[in-house]
Amino acid sequence: MDTTTPVRLYDPEFNTDPRGFYRKMRAEHGPVVPVLMDGDVPAWLVIGYRELHGVLGDSDTFARHPSRWNAWDRVPENWPLLPMLAPLPNVLCAEGEEHRRRTRAINDAINGADPHELRILVSRIADRLIDAFCGSGGADLRAGYAERVPALVLCRMYGLDDATGDAITSDMNVLFNAGPDAIAAHQRMVGAFAELIASRRAVPGPDIVSRMIAHAADYTDDDLNADLLAVLAGGHQTTGEWIGNALRLMLTDDRFGTSLFGARSSAREALVEVLWEDSPSQMNAGRFAAHDVELGGRIIRKGDLLLLGYAAANQDPALRAGAVGPGHGANHAHLSFSHGEHSCPHAAQGLAETMAVTAIEVLLDRLPDIELSVPADEVRWRPSPWIRGVTALPVSFTPATPQGVH
Repeated sequence: MDTTTPVRLYDPEFNTDPRGFYRKMRAEHGPVVPVLMDGDVPAWLVIGYRELHGVLGDSDTFARHPSRWNAWDRVPENWPLLPMLAPLPNVLCAEGEEHRRRTRAINDAINGADPHELRILVSRIADRLIDAFCGSGGADLRAGYAERVPALVLCRMYGLDDATGDAITSDMNVLFNAGPDAIAAHQRMVGAFAELIASRRAVPGPDIVSRMIAHAADYTDDDLNADLLAVLAGGHQTTGEWIGNALRLMLTDDRFGTSLFGARSSAREALVEVLWEDSPSQMNAGRFAAHDVELGGRIIRKGDLLLLGYAAANQDPALRAGAVGPGHGANHAHLSFSHGEHSCPHAAQGLAETMAVTAIEVLLDRLPDIELSVPADEVRWRPSPWIRGVTALPVSFTPATPQGVH
């Protein structure tokens, strides 16, 4: 068995059959796999649950700031993965007390929202989006609903009006597509947040931005702008794919077919199952070894990049058998929200769940006879080793009258 030849993550097989690819990697390489990213840039992919749990829980050994990476000289110009790894002045790259300072501010700002008012806000936005297509008898739930709800909710929580929220949501989608317009979209978003920050410093309001400005974290404008973008990016894409993946499961799996009318109970079940089986965050970059260390039988050198294989770890046979960790029965033992100091902030996890559950409940309440308009096996997954989500989710339903919700 050759355990030294790196696995190319851009292999088409990875995108078409990630589960099979993970099984093959595990059999040939064990829990820590040498891999090549786009441009044959090297890294380690951690796919063992025990090993990944250990990496995420030890931020002193496996640090976060990209400046620690020892392979920057191998990164080609215009590298498509640069947005994932570029050092930025935000909570995602921060370490130590700087990271804790920013995380406290984000948690406190999100927790400042009234839970009842938040559910009403999500419901109103969901209704507004449904109004746009409910009379037609058909829609693509991914593009027209799942990917828009989280960004629009966050924009409203930031204190932005619907028109600006719609524009920023569109720019966020352009940014994630990583096409030629991505830089311009990013600049527009930074500009919009700069205007928002200036207005809230002058006249505070009952919103996340005002609470972060007033927080003891004492943000500069640039740092606050970077964290607002990081929170929006994290909450938008992963929560949108979470909603879409759960809807796909409920519309294609016979276990949920008879319970669509009981969406208030089945939505949570589907959302938890998705975090185990089709986690929106398949893999993430990353951590950087602060010193030479042994991990899963591999020698990781100082500055080596470790990719976090959340989906593979969730599917670790040792975990499912109860040999490591709590096993599948412990619903929240998955690593889809990460783990440790750099996990998704607790308040953000609660916000994501509120958005996802409410979005599904409202949709199935409004359109109770909704069903896929294509065979289940024609629903395609996005060709990405990083994000798990459908390319489209076409559905049909009995046309309904818009409610005129604003």
